[in-house]
Amino acid sequence: MTTTVAPAPVATTRAEIRVARRKGALNWVAVHSFAIALALLFILPFVFVFLTSVMSDRQALTSDLWPTQWQWSNYLEVWRTPGFLTWWRNTFIYAGLGTLLTLVSSIPVAYALAKFRFRGRNLALMAVVSMMMLPPQVTVIPMYLVWAKQFHLTGSLWPLIIPLAFGEAFSIFLLRQFLLTIPDDYLEAARIDGCGDVGILLRIVLPMAKPAIAAVALFQFFYCWNDYFGPQIYASENPAAWTLSYGLESFKGAHHVNWNLTMAATLLVMAPVIILFFFAQKAFIEGVTLTGVKG
Repeated sequence: MTTTVAPAPVATTRAEIRVARRKGALNWVAVHSFAIALALLFILPFVFVFLTSVMSDRQALTSDLWPTQWQWSNYLEVWRTPGFLTWWRNTFIYAGLGTLLTLVSSIPVAYALAKFRFRGRNLALMAVVSMMMLPPQVTVIPMYLVWAKQFHLTGSLWPLIIPLAFGEAFSIFLLRQFLLTIPDDYLEAARIDGCGDVGILLRIVLPMAKPAIAAVALFQFFYCWNDYFGPQIYASENPAAWTLSYGLESFKGAHHVNWNLTMAATLLVMAPVIILFFFAQKAFIEGVTLTGVKG
């Protein structure tokens, strides 16, 4: 004789569905409350800067948080400021060329430190790590004397760009950490097929290291774009060589009572790096995550 088990009752009434949805929403808020608070902590300053940038000159000096009239012409006025386009051009040259030279010079060094076995490899790695710990303020005086007295390149951005053609310690270390995660079997298989070290680097290593290369490129681009110390030391005497970070300080001094224009200029300076990060954030996060997998 068989017995049948009655199915468990299912909540189908509208009241029970509403209660279940409310509990789910409360659970979601409880779990994500810290993330929401942290996100607001980062977003609200940008909102304040944006709202101030579209205010009138008179309202920007008050305690109002919402613009009564949206002055979009503030951005056009900032863009037409004498020298602003020059600052943009110089910053793009510095950031773009500096990033390219950093990648070209750092990738072979990182590849050698990660995959080659030679005497003094650990000593070379220690030298790279020690360079990461050395503050730039320690070497700024002798380096300035070299560029000013020997090469006569002060008043330009070349003293900041040329050294990047000889490698950058942080980029070398970050790339080396990622290249250690690439199995040596791929490299040995390529050597058996007759591929040399340069061919292995170009055909095997670089395609597999795209996340790390993207992360290093973004780090270097952001550093050059936001660099204020270097242009202040080497390019301050020549306004034609100023970058956005240094020119923005001059702009703020000239418009210290026009907070709307200052905020508009700040947003125009930040916009390219924010847009670039949102387009490349997947590769950036992946590269940063994977570079610390193996030591």
